[in-house]
Amino acid sequence: MFDQPSEASRPPERPGGADTPRPPEPPAAAEAPGTPAANEPGPSEARTAGATPADTARPSPAQASDGRRQRAQAAQQAGQPGSPWQHGAGAPAAKDDGMTARLRPPPPPLIRPAVLGSVLATALLSALFLSDGLGVNLLIVAVPASLAAFFAAQAAGRRLRPWTATWAVGGLALLAVPALRDAGWPTFLAVVSAFALGSLALHGSRSWPGVLIGSLGLFDSVVPGIIWGVRGIRARAGGSRANWGATLRTTAVALVLLVVFGTLFASADAAFAELLSSLMPEASVGAGPWRTLLFALGLAGALAAAHAAAAPVRWDGLTVRPGKPRGRAEWALPLIVLNLLFAAFITLQLVVLFGGYDKVRDVTGLSHAEYARQGFWQLLWATLLTLLVIALALRWAPRGGTGDRTLVRSVLGPLCVLTLVVVASALRRMDLYVDEYGLTRLRISVAAMELWLGVVLILILAAGVFGARFLPRAVAVSAAAGVLAFGLISPDGLIAEQNVQRFEDGRSTSIDIDYVKDLSADAVPALDRLPEPERSCALRFIQDDVLHDDTPWYATSWGEARAKEILEKRPVKGDGSDCYRVGREGTGDGYEPDDDGYDPY
Repeated sequence: MFDQPSEASRPPERPGGADTPRPPEPPAAAEAPGTPAANEPGPSEARTAGATPADTARPSPAQASDGRRQRAQAAQQAGQPGSPWQHGAGAPAAKDDGMTARLRPPPPPLIRPAVLGSVLATALLSALFLSDGLGVNLLIVAVPASLAAFFAAQAAGRRLRPWTATWAVGGLALLAVPALRDAGWPTFLAVVSAFALGSLALHGSRSWPGVLIGSLGLFDSVVPGIIWGVRGIRARAGGSRANWGATLRTTAVALVLLVVFGTLFASADAAFAELLSSLMPEASVGAGPWRTLLFALGLAGALAAAHAAAAPVRWDGLTVRPGKPRGRAEWALPLIVLNLLFAAFITLQLVVLFGGYDKVRDVTGLSHAEYARQGFWQLLWATLLTLLVIALALRWAPRGGTGDRTLVRSVLGPLCVLTLVVVASALRRMDLYVDEYGLTRLRISVAAMELWLGVVLILILAAGVFGARFLPRAVAVSAAAGVLAFGLISPDGLIAEQNVQRFEDGRSTSIDIDYVKDLSADAVPALDRLPEPERSCALRFIQDDVLHDDTPWYATSWGEARAKEILEKRPVKGDGSDCYRVGREGTGDGYEPDDDGYDPY
């Protein structure tokens, strides 16, 4: 690695002493003027030995390089930093090379025609189908992109492993959420999570840094993927121009035949023309720049996925140095005090959960819902901070042997169990509050977040028993499964269902029209059960969005299609003039406002 000469290239040593003459050697250019070279005798030594001028000549470049290396090592051992510009001055350059060697794989093989075809299909489908919204078109575009990655990995000799299949199947399942649900917020979470799982499928990470950075590692392959694709096209175009010409001619002839006969059949039959117009995306000059951008994004994304599949960055090579182990008493005493505090708090919570609200009301004067609303956010933050405390405690935990491992488990295990009770208390508080005032988007979101934190605590407990090697990937799987379940249950539909059920059961004197009218088309089946005029007031804005929007089939979700069918059979009534007084008696927006009309959630 360094510029160190081999033994064969070094000049032979002199068999005799200093009096044996040797041929003159060129001066070493790297030596500073006036500085004696390493192992070179001084003037007095030369005169004492009776050496000729040839004996005082400077050493060869190889010997000068050895001298520089020895001086740099001596300076480093003496505490003096070596020059960062010369090899052997220090370890920074070698360390960087070692880190790069651990992370960067060897270059991928030449891109194959199957990969190029899949990449081009991804770009074309992106330009055609992604310009009108999100729906089943994401799955349509993801199929050729997945094939490009599969063909590239196969060409590089990579095998399909169980975790790779898990990430890939999970990512494709998450892309089904936009095809099923009309609400934008679960769709956004699902698309972001699908991207993260796809990146993990390509990189195959298993450690904490690998899972965290590997979920975004696809961005690192964008520029190398484009360069790899351009080089592959040039290499294949230069070697087989005749094949490329035949491919282009075949494609052109097929397109001409499709256009000519498709136009004739469409003009001959109106039903066939309607079918073609519904299947084919609408092409217009105004949408040209947008479709061009989508083509470029699809091309770059597919090339990045294929390059990452063929030559994935080994993000597991990034390691986090463990913290300095602490003494047993220093480490365990603060955590034991925290466990006692949790136990005291949970004792009161168990009394409340098992019917002690009468005593709480007598002492505090708060109703069930007010008591629940008061502490949910504090308990959510307590759960998050507990997870942070557990992570820091594991970093500085004593690691001397079996006794230390037993101590860590006996302290952190009860802390996780007590935190699970805190999670249950927070969810119970939210359930009481929702039962009193109704469900909203924020309430269902934070409840789902609290529930997932409980799952993470259970995984930590399992890692303490079975080992922590699986923990990073298990947490990632639980997060993806939570996002998938959150999208499949249709949050907007669940919110509408719960509020309509409360209205039908008489638990609420009115329904908050100002809130439910802003829900997505997923809420239409539940809101359709409302009596008039509440039904028409709640569905008026949704009907304007659904019936007057000519979104093509590939950008229409199943929830939107179902809402359109319902509203076409039973459209809203009236002009909306009587909607001002509807839903404004009693409580509104599912809460009791404070004096200033503000509610935090």
